[in-house]
Amino acid sequence: MPAAITAQDLSFAWTPEQPILNGCSLEVPQGQFWMLLGTNGSGKSTFLRLLAGLLKPTAGRVFLQQPVGFVFQNPDHQLVMPTVGADVAFGLVAENLSPQQVRGRVAEALNAVNLLDLERRPIYALSGGQKQRIAIAGAIARHCEVLLLDEPTALLDADTQQELVLQVQRLVKHRGLTALWVTHRLEELDYCDGAFLLEQGRVIAQGDPQKLKAKMIELELAKTP
Repeated sequence: MPAAITAQDLSFAWTPEQPILNGCSLEVPQGQFWMLLGTNGSGKSTFLRLLAGLLKPTAGRVFLQQPVGFVFQNPDHQLVMPTVGADVAFGLVAENLSPQQVRGRVAEALNAVNLLDLERRPIYALSGGQKQRIAIAGAIARHCEVLLLDEPTALLDADTQQELVLQVQRLVKHRGLTALWVTHRLEELDYCDGAFLLEQGRVIAQGDPQKLKAKMIELELAKTP
């Protein structure tokens, strides 16, 4: 199966004295849902930003199928328009679509995340989980092939966390998206096809999510005083 996301020997440092990633490599198969986990300070979010092009690596190469969507930990950092429909349409400006095509894309995307009835709802009136689904809808409207999610459940309650991860799982299965989800919540590993474990700026293990869950617990216990 071809890879939709490839990172080869990525390195990144804010300064020579502050290395974050050191020769980090991974591949995510097309049409699958993978997660990236690691202890605090392992470089997970930095790695995802390098994949998205938000940061430039000091060394290494990145390939992702295009277009790419990015979902931030805090959706308020990326929802910029006053209403749901306008925000989902915002990312389509560069595509020179007709108004009818834009309306169709927006309706399709909102329907995919089960929020079509909220198209006219003000953004400020949404719950945290709804805001994250609107951020995902923006990526779907642009027909993104790859979806990168940076701890998207970090600010959500337990029920909404599960609802969001199930939503992404369904999108991968039914729409053929490829998703890479950064997490520190080990229970979320129950919903993905595979996982990577990042430690000290490198992928030290990958594959079966349950085996990586056990390894992550070992790492956290080892760091506990």
